[in-house]
Amino acid sequence: MGFRWYGESNDTVSLDEIRQIPGVETIVWALHHKQAGEVWEQDEIDAEIAKITTKQTSQGFLDAEVVESVNIHESIKLGKTILGVSRDLAIDNYIITLKRLAKSGVKVVTYNFMPVLDWLRTDFWRLLPDGSTALYYDDNIVKQLSPEKLIADMENAGGRLTLPGWEPERLAHFRTLNETYQGVMHEDMYRNYKYFLDAVIPTCEQFDIKLAVHPDDPAFDLFSWPRVVSNKKGLATVLSLNNSKYNGLCLCLGSFSSNPENDAVDAVETFIDRIHFSHVRNIKFTKGASFSEVGHRACEGDVDTTGIMRVYAKNNYQGYIRPDHGRHLWDENTKNRPRPGYGLYDRALGTQYLLGCWDAFRRIER
Repeated sequence: MGFRWYGESNDTVSLDEIRQIPGVETIVWALHHKQAGEVWEQDEIDAEIAKITTKQTSQGFLDAEVVESVNIHESIKLGKTILGVSRDLAIDNYIITLKRLAKSGVKVVTYNFMPVLDWLRTDFWRLLPDGSTALYYDDNIVKQLSPEKLIADMENAGGRLTLPGWEPERLAHFRTLNETYQGVMHEDMYRNYKYFLDAVIPTCEQFDIKLAVHPDDPAFDLFSWPRVVSNKKGLATVLSLNNSKYNGLCLCLGSFSSNPENDAVDAVETFIDRIHFSHVRNIKFTKGASFSEVGHRACEGDVDTTGIMRVYAKNNYQGYIRPDHGRHLWDENTKNRPRPGYGLYDRALGTQYLLGCWDAFRRIER
């Protein structure tokens, strides 16, 4: 069981708080100041890991075996030089980083292959009936919003569309990226994806470090940009691009379920042998493709989180798992606002729910 942490100066939640959550063993971390295409320095890696692995829990010490994420430079996705970085240079830097992470004991590296931007929501603090708030995606707003309006809203820092994970450095190059992706097809993305995997997987095999791709969020195309990890067929295609077991999934069931046509339980059953890491969370559709994030219990939304944990328990899943985006509860809605979706309380509650399901189903299996 893991818990995502953004670092000492970048998170309202501390390691001392996380280590008191029963059952948490792994801190899911990253060097968040590093931009896509940059090399992660060994001393920076080791310093961050040292902060984590000196923290004791009721069951032992925390480990730092999962990194989320080492981001993919756009030159890799496009298959050509952009923003002054060639594809091969970006891949070489990625390989150096993988080797250094493996040397320091990291077992899984998460990434995504989404063009231009990361996950998208239209409201960070959507009020729910119980008084909590949560991330919300309004499909109608997005359909009426052009990429040009998106960049204007972000620059004004007050628009209706907000983008967690949208780094200022990426924002500065938005127009260039948007223009470059015009005419790029899904087939182009898969071809460039295979080039990347074939280049880096031998290093993963040699140094025993697994790659885990995160599904697109939301799991469908946006602004005519081709997304290639959005459904069951897309997951299967990515895994077929390189058949090594080191090419695997970070199966985020909330992101995957944002496409109403996707079946989260079926995806876990189908790809269980290639799921290196999993995020389990819940969403509730409100109208069409619009949805709110809700509590982790299955009855709270439209994702069968209980069924997901049943499949993991039935197969005695040995990978990594964590609760994902939580609601903002209690003082997180007033004086102690966290990074949106990443407060302490609801993710801690989600951890206990997921572990409770696991314990119950494992007992049944025995």
